[in-house]
This record gives sequence, structure tokens and C-alpha cells, in this order.
Amino acid sequence: MQPPLIAIDASRISVAERTGTERYSYEVIAALARIDRWHRYTLYTNGLPPALPPLGPNVTLRSLPLPRLWTHARLGPALVHDRPALLFVPAHVIPLLHPAASVVTIHDLGYLAFPEAHTARRRLELELSTRWNLRAARRVIAISQATRDDLVRQYGADPARVAVVHHGVSAGFQPVADPALRAAARARHGLDAPYFLYVGTIQPRKNLVRLIEAFARAAVPGMLLALAGRRGWLSAPIERRAAELGLGERVRFLGYLPDTDLPALLGDATAFVFPSLYEGFGMPVLEAMACGAPVLTSSTSALPEVAGNAALLVDPHDTAAMADALGRLAADEALRAELRARGYARAALFTWERCARATLAVLEQALGQ
Repeated sequence: MQPPLIAIDASRISVAERTGTERYSYEVIAALARIDRWHRYTLYTNGLPPALPPLGPNVTLRSLPLPRLWTHARLGPALVHDRPALLFVPAHVIPLLHPAASVVTIHDLGYLAFPEAHTARRRLELELSTRWNLRAARRVIAISQATRDDLVRQYGADPARVAVVHHGVSAGFQPVADPALRAAARARHGLDAPYFLYVGTIQPRKNLVRLIEAFARAAVPGMLLALAGRRGWLSAPIERRAAELGLGERVRFLGYLPDTDLPALLGDATAFVFPSLYEGFGMPVLEAMACGAPVLTSSTSALPEVAGNAALLVDPHDTAAMADALGRLAADEALRAELRARGYARAALFTWERCARATLAVLEQALGQ
């Protein structure tokens, strides 16, 4: 008997600049390909990806390019034709045409926690897709206990159908030992003084206005605040706030940081700061820890679950507390050393192989149901 065919919506790995759900999709697919040589897999992409993980003989790739409505207009009909035993959607929505056995990963419910951070149209899209995913999927993966709790509380999801599977940390996130490489990365991005570093989309949900205000009032003379990431919706007011406070060149907007530079810049930061108002997981926290950065993050949503005892936690609404924490991190080398050591140990607990094995167990449960 032939092994079952598992279809995977791999559309997110077609994105060149991977963050968040794109990085998760790439890494979990790559890890599944490494650990499982028995099931057959077909990866469906919207165009050819810029880079692919190593794929075994049991994995095939189907490119189905279409500018819009790809999930329902291209993926769904392809599934009807190919007749897989199971569909796995790691970061989107289950198509209207889908196998009876489907598994979907739901990353967060940020549109409910902070509706003002999304357009009305986008909120409606996310609301409808979440409801559809919960209805259509045989099993659901939540990337944190916090997200699972949100699904149960907000939508009445059956807890028995929702499994918690944490992310891993990508292999490239590790300390950069060569001081020349670290110095070159700093020079490329104009970081000519000690700095706090944030990495993520520049958008309201990330709480960057309060971070800028906390930085302005913190006792950290001579330090920079470097904000790295793509500009998202309503990023302009964030940049304006730095100008209004007269911070000038002390706040640097670096844009998207390539993975080639990110580990060096994380490792050289006085601290990594991630004061987000809401996260379904908070992968940047673990990536920073793995590179040797002391971490300051929020005491809300999934962030305490991910950070454990390896970060300074603050109320993200309390600008004074955030300013105090920045001052402590700048002044206290012993605190930074302790957080680095705890961070290395914490990040080591989260691997993509572990994530893939737990994901495969959920897929096999859905196949066997």
C-alpha cells in the first residue's frame, strides 16, 4: 500500500523576506522533510520560491502561479485533482475545496485584541477565515497556549481538537564570534554607538510609540534605539513621534534586516526590546536570546509563556516602567550577563525538529480519525 499523500499549502515560502508566518512555514516544512521519509508530500506554491529547503524523494513541488485568489481558485481545484489524504495549511486559510482531513495552524487573534491596528476590511477577512478554519479543520494547531485559550474563549473551539505546538529557533540564529563581522554589520546599518534593538513590523500593535517615549525619558545618555523591520499600516505616526520628542538621530529606522546581518546586530545590542501589546507567540524573543541578547519584553499574551524566566517583563502600557527597565539594562552588566545565560538556555528548548515531530503527530491524528 502506498503511503498517504499529504498536501501542504506552501505559498508563504514564496516570499523572499521571511518574517513571522513566512519563517514558520519555511522551517516547519523543511523540518518535516528531514524527519519524515515515509509519508508522501506535495508542496503547493504560488510561483517558484526564491529558496527551498532540501527535499527528500517523497516530496514533490507544484508551482501554481496566480496573482490573486490563489487559495480558492488554484489550490482548491488542484486538491480535487490530486486527491491527497490530508491537507496541512501552516499559515493561511483552508480552501473551500479541500480534503475531509485538514489541519490548519492558527497563529493569533490580534485582530480581536487590537482591532484598531487593522483596517475594517482586514478584520472582516480574518474573522471569516478563522471561523471557516475552525469549522473546516479536523485538527487545529495553536502556536502557544495563549492562542489556544483565545480560540476556546472567543470562538468556543473544542479544546480536544486544538493542539499547542511551539515554534523553533532557526539554525542561523546563534552568536557571531568574529568581532570584525559584528563591526561590519554595525557599520552597514549606521550603528555607531551602543543601542537597543527592536525587530519586527513597524506598526501600532508593536507598541513602538510607547517604546520611543520610554526611551526618551530613560537615563540612557549616548545610546541609540534601532527599530528594524518593514513599515506596516500606520507606521508614519510612529516615526513622527520620534521627531516630536526631539530624538533626532538617536532613533534609527533600519528597514528590513537580512538574516545575514541580524544575528550579529542582535548579539551586539545592549538589549533586545520587544514591547508588543499582543503576540500569538513572539519568535523574535527567542531569536534574540539565541544570539546572546538580553531581552526586555511584555508581560502580556504569549510573551511570558515564550520568555519564561529569561527576560525582563514589563507592562507594555506602563511607559515609566519600560523606561526604568531600559535604564537598568543599560547600567547593569551583571543583569545583562544573567539574562544572556538564561536566554541561551531558554532558546535551546525550542527547536524546529521538536516542532515538526509534534506537528507530524497532529497530522497523523487527523489522518487516523
